[in-house]
Amino acid sequence: MKELKKLEHYIARRVGRAIHEYGMIEENDRVLVALSGGKDSWALLHVLHHLRKKAPVPFELTAITVHPGFDQFSTHRIEDFCREAGYAHFVERPNMREILEDLYNPEDVYCPFCARLRRGVLYTVARREGFTKIALGHHADDLIETLLMAEFFTGEIKSMPPLLKADDGVNVVIRPLCYVFERELTRFAELTDFPILDCACPMSGRLDLQRHRVKRLLNDLEAEHPGIKANLLSCLGRVRTKHL
Repeated sequence: MKELKKLEHYIARRVGRAIHEYGMIEENDRVLVALSGGKDSWALLHVLHHLRKKAPVPFELTAITVHPGFDQFSTHRIEDFCREAGYAHFVERPNMREILEDLYNPEDVYCPFCARLRRGVLYTVARREGFTKIALGHHADDLIETLLMAEFFTGEIKSMPPLLKADDGVNVVIRPLCYVFERELTRFAELTDFPILDCACPMSGRLDLQRHRVKRLLNDLEAEHPGIKANLLSCLGRVRTKHL
């Protein structure tokens, strides 16, 4: 219990710092939290729920689970837990499975295509229901892995910004876990009773090999030279354009 409280406080402090530095949440915002049922989204919802109680400005918080349409995926445990914990939550059931089956290239990995579909659903729901911010559970490792993947495989310098104004001119995406590393979220999930679910995707055994290789590279480097991940995260905010 002591370790859980200490880690919860640490993560909340990091989330609070991100919200403050990037102005992620403003007075009377209506925040839609993407709750997939994975460890990252559970931690995000939990911390935002508790921060809201002592936030300097009032804001609403509602979680959404986008049902992917796969037969083995059930939202019952998510819904029950949210109800018991007092989290406002609802399930959106788009025709994602049909879209995936119609447009998916068998030679590709499901995950990036599925993620784009989910993002589209979130944008649509946020506009329809009047939410002003969409909170995603991307953490520090996601940001630095995306940075290296862009450099290695597409020849660009870019990552996942903590605050993003969408191209539609309406939606705003925030990533409050941007200062929290995956190892901390993994341990937090081990200490809690969140009902961790996977997406039940029939293609889940096929890895996104590019991201998997980058993740493995970063973990190996971090083991040999502790602090490398923190340095990469820091460099995202310290760009010297004169030297590019």
